[in-house]
Amino acid sequence: MFIEQPPEIFRKLYPSALWRMDPNEKAVYLTFDDGPIPEVTPWVLDLLDKHGIKATFFMVGDNIRKHPEEFRMVVERGHRIGNHTFNHIRGFEYSAKKYLANTEQANEVMQTNLFRPPHGHMGWAQYMTLKRKYKIVMWDLVTRDYSKKLRGPQVLANVMRYARNGSIITFHDSLKSWCNGNLQYSLPRAIEFLKEEGYEFKLL
Repeated sequence: MFIEQPPEIFRKLYPSALWRMDPNEKAVYLTFDDGPIPEVTPWVLDLLDKHGIKATFFMVGDNIRKHPEEFRMVVERGHRIGNHTFNHIRGFEYSAKKYLANTEQANEVMQTNLFRPPHGHMGWAQYMTLKRKYKIVMWDLVTRDYSKKLRGPQVLANVMRYARNGSIITFHDSLKSWCNGNLQYSLPRAIEFLKEEGYEFKLL
């Protein structure tokens, strides 16, 4: 549970970050990390189009550099873009100067005011600087679709167990989640489940 739905003590590490939207509104917010990836992102976009859902894609700058067409597809279909650094780096492993420079390098190509730290890691100096420029978006539910230890039904079970009013839900349009089959299994079924439960899908 600590990973799937972070406890309050963890959320307090970054008090101005956005972890969950209005708990009184029966709505959820889909987000996707680590793209764009040609083998994955178009499939996600087609599925979202099928259901009329808009989502937020927290992208890696170097992936945009390598796959500009997929980046344009996300923008042209009306989804939001968030910064996920240029090289998907962990904040705790870099000085504030290098981490912030990597983030700014990414923002040169995506021009967004949303930021999500890879792995949820930020040093205090990094956080204090970033929050002045970006709305830092964390998550209320991480599906763990990337995990080699889980299979699709277990990923879906995480959504069914932890989704609640205002949940910011994190999937990954990445090769990790794709090659193990978790995304293909869990995302369509999660959308159907959330719709059946009466949730509205909203955009951050």
